Amino acid sequence: MGMNPKMMEKMMKQLGIKQSPVPADEVIIKSSDKIIRITNPQVLLIEAQGQKTWQVMGNAVEEELKPFSEDDVKLVAEKTGRTAEEAEKALRETGGDIAEAILRLS
Repeated sequence: MGMNPKMMEKMMKQLGIKQSPVPADEVIIKSSDKIIRITNPQVLLIEAQGQKTWQVMGNAVEEELKPFSEDDVKLVAEKTGRTAEEAEKALRETGGDIAEAILRLS
């Protein structure tokens, strides 16, 4: 059963809850192992009792976050004579530790 949006807004105002849209082109959420990019987002800021809550809706794409750079991959590959793929795998397994990756591949 739907409620009239005007009535809902009035009730929320009486409860001290404010909502406001936030213009955004992209929202990025980073964790220790991945990045979530939300494109074409609809962002709503909700303020109640001194707390701010962000509601985000949109198209999400997850990307793996590497704890190492391409230069690290090249260095490990050169020092061990292995392929870039093997060097990247070793770096991933060692959490980006270059010395340990070289030792594993040597």
